[in-house]
Amino acid sequence: MIKWKTFTVFWCLALAILLVAKHRSVVATPLTVTTILDLTHTMTESSPTWDDSEKYSAKTTARHDSHGYYARELTLPEHFGTHIDAPAHYAASLWTVDQIPAERLVRPLAIIDITQKAKANPDYQLTVADIAAWEDTHGHIPQAAIVVIRTGWGERWNDAKAFRNADAHGVMHFPGFSLEAAQFLVDARYVVGIGTDTMSVDPGDSRENPVHQYTMARSVYHLENVANLAITPESGATLVVAPAKFQHGSGAPTRLLAMLK
Repeated sequence: MIKWKTFTVFWCLALAILLVAKHRSVVATPLTVTTILDLTHTMTESSPTWDDSEKYSAKTTARHDSHGYYARELTLPEHFGTHIDAPAHYAASLWTVDQIPAERLVRPLAIIDITQKAKANPDYQLTVADIAAWEDTHGHIPQAAIVVIRTGWGERWNDAKAFRNADAHGVMHFPGFSLEAAQFLVDARYVVGIGTDTMSVDPGDSRENPVHQYTMARSVYHLENVANLAITPESGATLVVAPAKFQHGSGAPTRLLAMLK
């Protein structure tokens, strides 16, 4: 009986020590962040849009001097400014913006720079070879990451005409992902999202938007009009994707924050 009581006491002590140690390990390893970069454009009435029918307006409904507080009423498209495209944008049965799981919205960020190629050819499309070159430098793209291309179009943001870069026939010319590159990222690197500093992950002259169709059918969301990629490291950051949670939304304006350790 004494041996059994002794064993029970020691077992309880061991369990208590284990629980305390486990608790301390959780508390002692917080996320360490040294810098946070804002990858979001400020929305204004002059922000670039697909066409003139997509308007942004802000009507003041209350003022400090007359109401004691300040408030506005906004009118804008879902896909305006820095924004997210939910899978339901092209895949009817898949997630709307309010249904995207939260764990998919805080993920490792990989930025692939194709700026020089886009300068030479505004219709340039990211290739699998471009991805391989990035991995030669930075290592394997982390699983369930968000891959964003930097094309240099972000520097055109304050000039809507240059940002759209439409020709005489109204066809826009800006870089994007090739279908082959998008397929590789989805099927071989298992990304949860792709993004760009232009208005679309498909190139501007695309008619059928094959990248939208392929990736969204596989529950991959898009981030478009991403800002400040020139000052963001190509690897090592964690991206926080914070869209407005519109019920049944095909997309939403989104705050993007890159956290650097």
